[in-house]
Amino acid sequence: MRCAVLGAGGVGLGTAALAASLGHQVTLWSRGLAAGEGTVASAGAVEGRFAVRCAGSREDAAEGADAVVIALPGWAHRETFEAIGPVLQAGQTVLISSHASLGGLYLRRLARPGVVIVGWGTTVVTGRRVGALAARVSNVRSAVDVAAIPAGDTAAGLATCRALFGDRFVERANLLAVQLSNLNPQNHLAMMLCNLTRAERGERWGNYWGVTPAVGRLMEALDAERLALAARFGASVRTVRQHYALSFQVPEAPVGEQAAILDARGGNPDGPDTLDTRYITEDVPFGIAVTERLGRVAGVGTPLHTGGADILCALMGRDLRAENTLLPALGLEGVDTAGLLAMVG
Repeated sequence: MRCAVLGAGGVGLGTAALAASLGHQVTLWSRGLAAGEGTVASAGAVEGRFAVRCAGSREDAAEGADAVVIALPGWAHRETFEAIGPVLQAGQTVLISSHASLGGLYLRRLARPGVVIVGWGTTVVTGRRVGALAARVSNVRSAVDVAAIPAGDTAAGLATCRALFGDRFVERANLLAVQLSNLNPQNHLAMMLCNLTRAERGERWGNYWGVTPAVGRLMEALDAERLALAARFGASVRTVRQHYALSFQVPEAPVGEQAAILDARGGNPDGPDTLDTRYITEDVPFGIAVTERLGRVAGVGTPLHTGGADILCALMGRDLRAENTLLPALGLEGVDTAGLLAMVG
């Protein structure tokens, strides 16, 4: 298949390497990449050097691709949707990795009928960029939740996902279930609240080493709020313990114990060494703020999410919620639970 990957961070490069390793033709786009032929070097869970074409624009990358993977931070989604929406053609599939802020609803407005839009509950790989076209891939996930908008396109979208990356994708009822399957915002909120000075001082610390038993308990308390919200919407989602077990092949246990196993296993990615990290600047506006909004729609309290976001806003000295460029465009004011379910159905 012809696969375009928009984004050349750790996830984008890892996704491009994985696709190329499976025999697909890969086009890569990112700001700052010169157009022409290139080579992605990948180490870790995906090993090798893979030829790719570097596109000069998002539009050029998307044109003619069978599948377009959006591997960009949430703050870049709206402008990317607005760039590629007009050039997408019926029969193409867009894979949002991972889906943020119900953005699939916005892209659906911009794209032609026949374009299949799929949200992923998480990324297919985890990793870090270690050079302009080089990444260390920490993990290739064994389970990724997916749904299309509208939900009736999910079968077609699922077929494309599996043709690209194998039988690791799990169908969910709708885009709302996928949104509520993304555990990164709540997990990163707990990690940063409890390890913030390490990041601010630029210390080196292990991502899973930083999830002590107490941090794990905070993650599970945040998870309880998410699970209550999912139940109100009738969405089937995994618990954080199940997520760790399936994503990282560890026993289902308290999160602090799971993290300790991952830390002892080795290959532990570093935690953030700056406050300018997506764990804060992406996950609060495009994750936590969305959970809060869904809570208001459904009448479900999210006090730990709200309190945690308030604390991080104070620590950062800025209104992180206001940095979400997608939510204001969705028109959710006055929408109730039934109305939102109709929008994603």
